[in-house]
Amino acid sequence: MRKLIAAVTLFAMTAPTYAAEVAVLDWRAALMNTDSAQSSLRQLESEVGTQQSQAKRLGDELQRLQQRLQDEGDVMSDDERQRLIEELQQKGSRFESLRREVMTAQQRSEQQFLKQAEPTLEQAVDRVIERHGIDILVEPQGVLHSSMDLPNLTEEVTQEFNSLN
Repeated sequence: MRKLIAAVTLFAMTAPTYAAEVAVLDWRAALMNTDSAQSSLRQLESEVGTQQSQAKRLGDELQRLQQRLQDEGDVMSDDERQRLIEELQQKGSRFESLRREVMTAQQRSEQQFLKQAEPTLEQAVDRVIERHGIDILVEPQGVLHSSMDLPNLTEEVTQEFNSLN
């Protein structure tokens, strides 16, 4: 073990110093700001917009019904309270069903877009890295400390991605 530590120390002392070019890339933001991502989001909105609107209306109605049950439940007849509870349950089930449909469509759309966009994103990142001579590329969340401002290539990668499509 001592020999290994000594060898590593000797190598570190004799190795030439190397100043690496480091930059930051938020690839998610770069990708989501692309023209094709915005187009994909618009397409998804057209596909699930009706369900989202229905879910919003149902959510508002559920809140109103819950508030009514809370405010007037004590003075309601048992039958009226039971009907209100059943209505809440039915609308709650429909709300959850719509919410699941929308989430499933969003996940499917996102996966499809990422699969389609990945090669172009890689090409855009490679071009920007080459253009700037970047040796190390990190995500913003991965930087714990830096004593210098690291170049952020996110916007440039977005522009490069758009130019490739």
